[in-house]
Amino acid sequence: MLMKYSVIIVAAGKGERMKLGFNKVYARLEDGRTILEHAMDIFMNDSDCVQITVVTDAQNYYDNVKGFWPGKITLVRGGNTRQESVSHGLDTVFAETVMIHDGARPFLDKDSLERLKQTMETEKAALLCVPTKDTIKVVRDGYIVETPDRNTLMNAQTPQAFDTELLVGCMEKAFKEGYTGTDDTSLIERYSDVRVKAVEGSYANLKITVPEDLGERK
Repeated sequence: MLMKYSVIIVAAGKGERMKLGFNKVYARLEDGRTILEHAMDIFMNDSDCVQITVVTDAQNYYDNVKGFWPGKITLVRGGNTRQESVSHGLDTVFAETVMIHDGARPFLDKDSLERLKQTMETEKAALLCVPTKDTIKVVRDGYIVETPDRNTLMNAQTPQAFDTELLVGCMEKAFKEGYTGTDDTSLIERYSDVRVKAVEGSYANLKITVPEDLGERK
């Protein structure tokens, strides 16, 4: 039997860099459906996904997402930070495996999701990522101090997948210490001995952050 999992879709941001004046996940793509609906689709259509928790403002959801209220969807309010929002979502999760996905990533493909699911059959933490295309520079005080080997660098994506109990425990330690990670796997790296498995993702699985990101799909 394949792994069953819950997914938390984090969609509580303000989208200020999109300059829309409202939460960017409720912007509509060319087919008239919202970014959030596209992000949810792949999980709605995956029989292994037993629960979808969307962290967002409920009224915004009701106003913008039509006919998307089946039994496996739960709405949860966001927190002051992304980490707090994920924590709120974790309070609802009942599956032993949980995935965390950005509501602003509407182009996740089935093959990438399947690779992540297969990896979680044997691992406790994993994430989708792609090799970095650009040369990365470490800059301090306006000057380049180091050029890391690009062959060792990858761009993190979502979903990121976890043993639920492991992530909850690391999240609790982070809040106790006052630490805020840049993503969810950083909590595992900091507060456990579990190794996080890198899983091949897709460059198409981009996060919509600025208006130009939508242009990349044309």
